[in-house]
Amino acid sequence: MLSRRRQRQAEREGRQAREQAELQELACQVFGSPLSTIPGAIGNAERWWCQQYQWLKETGYLLRPRYAPGWVPSWQGTEKWWAECEDSHVPMMGHVLDATRMSDGVFVTLKLITKSRHPYEIEIGRLFSTEPLASDPSNYSVPIYDVLNVPGDHDQALLVMPLLRPFHRPRFDTCGEVVFFFRQLFLGLRFIHKQHVAHRDCMGPNVMMDATPLYIDPYHPQDLDMRRDFSGKARYFTRTERPPKYFFIDFGISRRYAADNNAPLEYPIWGGDKTVPEFQKSDDACNPFPTDIYYLGNMIRENFLLHAFFVVQTKRGLEFMLPLVKDMVQDDPVKRPTMDEVVARFNEILKKLSSWKLRSRVIYKEDSNIESLYHGAIHWTRRISYIVRRVSAIPGS
Repeated sequence: MLSRRRQRQAEREGRQAREQAELQELACQVFGSPLSTIPGAIGNAERWWCQQYQWLKETGYLLRPRYAPGWVPSWQGTEKWWAECEDSHVPMMGHVLDATRMSDGVFVTLKLITKSRHPYEIEIGRLFSTEPLASDPSNYSVPIYDVLNVPGDHDQALLVMPLLRPFHRPRFDTCGEVVFFFRQLFLGLRFIHKQHVAHRDCMGPNVMMDATPLYIDPYHPQDLDMRRDFSGKARYFTRTERPPKYFFIDFGISRRYAADNNAPLEYPIWGGDKTVPEFQKSDDACNPFPTDIYYLGNMIRENFLLHAFFVVQTKRGLEFMLPLVKDMVQDDPVKRPTMDEVVARFNEILKKLSSWKLRSRVIYKEDSNIESLYHGAIHWTRRISYIVRRVSAIPGS
């Protein structure tokens, strides 16, 4: 009996070893080096940031302790679980990392770019970050605070931007909050187009939120639910109480055209959204501005309306957006509305929405009956409070 047990254990250990070897081989093929088997260890993509720690500090930007010379994990020699420690969490993308601006303590994002690969990103970013465009109320393009040229590499630079988070976290509470979000997106893309810039990748992950007004406690940039020091969950207000600002980010494949070029032609560049109808049919050059309209419309369709029209609803209560979004995602680019037309039609939609509708709760399809009951009770308590305090149904209005 003991022999058979040992044999099964040996077979199991052998199978696990083979699986681990296969994983390491795959990692070598994909990343160029094996994965670390030490929980919380510095990854290959992070080592570059460790090497830049002192230079960035001298430049005025402080990385978190994880990247400091001689870093010792805070859980080492303790009974703490590594995953519950602030300094164990790694960035989702190796070329983007958070930092603190030492002059005023503001949290920022550093993005490493290769200038030869994305030759217009700095130029377009600076365009929207320079007066008079920078202070225009319709400008919802992420501001560039600084551009740092990487020492010893003329082809690399760091863009310094605000610390942002995904637009959907925390969740939307009311239709008014979603309408507020849509309005910023529509005004923001119209503004971009009025500067003769086509974004060319304005899909969901490239729309982010400055949640500074929302949060009572600074949140951790790599674990968005936790406080920055990992002392507990980060507390926050609703978007109705503290309206956030949303931004278009990532102008890496964007282009700016001459003012008299109303219909530029560009060969397709595949962004994050692979469903663009005109890219499916041909590799011929096409006008990128209607493609932007599709990207934005499809982002709203996928995240707020339907995965497929009249089949699976993502969030209930936003059906009033269906006609406009359906036109924005038409297969024929020529039939899509311009951003001027989108804004005008959206304003007409808003006129027809009652305060009661705007204050109604956004219901997520994934909520169970118990969760829906819980969120509904909290929502009604807040709703009555907002009405009594005359808090606007559309944030910031």
